[in-house]
Amino acid sequence: MTGVPLSPLSGPVGEVVVGEAPVVVDGGDRPRARVVVANTSDWPVVITSHFHFFEANRRLRFDRAAAFGLHLDLPAGSSARFDPGQTREVDLVGYAGERALHGFNGLTNAVLGTGEELERQRAAAVARARAAGFLDTSPDDPSPDDPSPDDPSPDDPSTDDTTR
Repeated sequence: MTGVPLSPLSGPVGEVVVGEAPVVVDGGDRPRARVVVANTSDWPVVITSHFHFFEANRRLRFDRAAAFGLHLDLPAGSSARFDPGQTREVDLVGYAGERALHGFNGLTNAVLGTGEELERQRAAAVARARAAGFLDTSPDDPSPDDPSPDDPSPDDPSTDDTTR
């Protein structure tokens, strides 16, 4: 009696079969940005590699419009830590695939469009971020340098679900 083949490939289960074409790790055709990020919080903030950087912790100050639709340009599963008072540059890269951004902090919740549609999505998300008190350094940012003193415990990580 013969069994049902699990795979059309021969060889042991788990064998890595390498193709002849070279593997392209980073095609370079996705949007990119480099932004300066300042952690204004009294707490360290960790952002994982595929978190929509635009929606990262409200106490991180950076050009949110430039970061829209992008995530950290780091290997999958890794993260970047921003210590209190630290300022540094990070490289961001656009999402590939379906480009569906749902969840995070609820500022986008859409499949990213292209061209004018993407710009409308960006403008609407930036307006939502500013209304929710996310710090920003975009050239057209009318918000104050720091959140309102009326904001509930802005440095308490339990009040901000973006400490990831």
